Amino acid sequence: MLAAYRARLGNTATAHLADGRHILDVPALDRHDVHVRYWPLWDSPLNRGPVPGPLPVQQAWAWCFIPDGRVVLVAGPGPRGALPMLPGGTVEKTDATPEDTLHREAAEEAQLTLTNPVRLGWVLDETGEVYGGVGPNARLRLAARVTAIGPAAVNPATGYPFARLLATPPRQPPCWAGARPARGKPSSRWTRHESSGTCPPLAPPPSRRSRRRGCG
Repeated sequence: MLAAYRARLGNTATAHLADGRHILDVPALDRHDVHVRYWPLWDSPLNRGPVPGPLPVQQAWAWCFIPDGRVVLVAGPGPRGALPMLPGGTVEKTDATPEDTLHREAAEEAQLTLTNPVRLGWVLDETGEVYGGVGPNARLRLAARVTAIGPAAVNPATGYPFARLLATPPRQPPCWAGARPARGKPSSRWTRHESSGTCPPLAPPPSRRSRRRGCG
């Protein structure tokens, strides 16, 4: 059942199994044991305006777009399977701006070179527990264009390389960006990445037949 669900989610057509195991090429979602579910979320919307001056920015994540409109996701192994997430992370003292954080994290996690990051908004973290209880802070959400993708490499923060996947963005970005989820499930399309660990070659843009299929 899980293989069938992943085949539908990944738009990989039929899943061929025998005794519960794939008998042909193993799709990327199965190979990396990817689970698609929400992170624990704050009851906080995505604020569209600038971050208020007194509120520190502790985190920067981004929708990193390739030319055909899909975004790069990263996923690392976990006790309940790999959970895909947007590239990005914690703003370090050595980062002059959150945009610098994004460039650094995207290179470390997914070997991406980005250009023209744009701020989409921010999510309020009221406690800052994950940062040692620093108090209220902003978690910034951005979008950027991918200009280059390097060979897969070990993420220095984890000691292992992340799986890299391409997905069509859901209709409501906050669902996958750590803000209040919208009604319904985000629609997504996944593609298999090559065995070398690099992201797959560009595919035709997603269908425009239905607005629910993604951004097109």
